[in-house]
Amino acid sequence: MATTTVRYSDDDLHEFKSLIDHKLGEARQQLQFMRDQMVEINENNTGQQSGDWTDESSSHSEMELLTSQISRQHLFVQNLQNALVRIRNKTYGICAITGQLINKRRLLLVPHATKSVEAKQSRPNHRAVAPIGDFARRMTEEEDAATNTSEAI
Repeated sequence: MATTTVRYSDDDLHEFKSLIDHKLGEARQQLQFMRDQMVEINENNTGQQSGDWTDESSSHSEMELLTSQISRQHLFVQNLQNALVRIRNKTYGICAITGQLINKRRLLLVPHATKSVEAKQSRPNHRAVAPIGDFARRMTEEEDAATNTSEAI
């Protein structure tokens, strides 16, 4: 008895690929911009010891924040690249937990998602999220995806 594999059609995969390619281009530009900012801050601070602890503390905090943003953006780029691999393998959009298709609307909002909403909510350590607006919900989903990369791949 033959088993059928449920997956998105080649047309759907092409649509997702276009979306991911666009997001990946933007993400890489943002990553480069942040890296350029880091270099600029380092160049401006080299050899300058003002003696003002407030300025130095502010500069240090700025560098820490930028480093954190760069790390997060790099992870986002990696997640998008992994999604492109899944598209090439024709496994894109299949939930890593249930094996069922992830809702297309979810994939359009979070194209690097590897779990359906149901599978994500059924995790034992899933944090409860109060009802929030669409933008905040997308950001939360992207954050969850970024922090769960090791589980997602």
